[in-house]
Amino acid sequence: MPLSQLLSDHRVIVCVGSGGVGKTTTSAALAMRAACEGRRVLCLTIDPARRLANSLGLEALRTEEQVVDASFFEQQGVRCEGHLSAMMLDMKTTFDGLVERYSKSAAQRKRILKNRIYQYVSTSLAGTQEYMAMEKLHAVRGDDRFDLIVLDTPPTTNALDFLEAPQRLVGAIDSPVMRWFAEALDGDAEGFGFVGKGTAFVLKGLARFTGADFLHLVREFISELNALFGGFRRRAEAVYEDLRGDDVAFIVVTSPTPATVAEAIYLGDRLADYGISPKGLVVNRVHQGVAELSPESVLSRKVAEEVGEARGPSLWEALASAAEDARLWAARDQEGIRRLCSRLRVPVHYAQVPAFDRDVHDLAGLRRVAVHFD
Repeated sequence: MPLSQLLSDHRVIVCVGSGGVGKTTTSAALAMRAACEGRRVLCLTIDPARRLANSLGLEALRTEEQVVDASFFEQQGVRCEGHLSAMMLDMKTTFDGLVERYSKSAAQRKRILKNRIYQYVSTSLAGTQEYMAMEKLHAVRGDDRFDLIVLDTPPTTNALDFLEAPQRLVGAIDSPVMRWFAEALDGDAEGFGFVGKGTAFVLKGLARFTGADFLHLVREFISELNALFGGFRRRAEAVYEDLRGDDVAFIVVTSPTPATVAEAIYLGDRLADYGISPKGLVVNRVHQGVAELSPESVLSRKVAEEVGEARGPSLWEALASAAEDARLWAARDQEGIRRLCSRLRVPVHYAQVPAFDRDVHDLAGLRRVAVHFD
């Protein structure tokens, strides 16, 4: 089934996969394809690379929404019936925006933004980027200006981190231990006078290593954040529910190398464990084989004529060796694709994109990719 069908049948497309497999390019090509077909599209990406911005006619991707000018498509000879916007995901900006939106007062907002624990969590703690990607999706999903939202998930060494890292983040922030800290430290300004002797002993011991100020910062951060969102864990669960909607399609993006195929199979299986069935598969950078070269062929004679009888045989051997290498690469890629398709749990919409002779850096390159979605 063609991958392009997913664009018309769903409101949210989530591209997942390991780093370096062309996930961001695939996301941009899907967004461009849908916009050209008349849909109002928002492409959310984590890639700040100038080449991606230039391919969409933008000087640089920003953390606020930017509209791709219709004239850019016209200049490239592309007819765009719809509307395309792009935005770069930034975890600090997204987290700060949540605090700004849900704070009950300016004082509460100021306390959270200035809290040193918050400043660390919002910029450096593992899982924050992945969680904020889903928060942004949760926010824009209700925006009726868009018919389709394409989300390029953050690159990770293990693509499953997109689902697991946010849970670890939530567990770190809203764990029983952290709640115990918040309750135990909700005492007087002098120290730990309102808690039991055993608890006070533990906290005083920790304070010798971290400082009492640090522990109170932890308490303030947990208490403020849970008050802000009505329970951080409950909010995270609501965000996760978005990903299980009927209007959401997960697309696994990979390449045909053995390592990335193995990871894509694992990702597909684990997505199913989360109750999320991948609906699409894109295999990028697939090598194409060439016809076997014969020394008696017309090409062989032409080579001899052009370079001379003396050099002809050695050049022909080099060409034949290159052709054999190409056939071996193609055979390896097709074996990887067969293995991948046979192991996925459910039928998916499929696209196979060949290995191009140069990187995708402009609209023409995105078009070359999008053609293979049919």
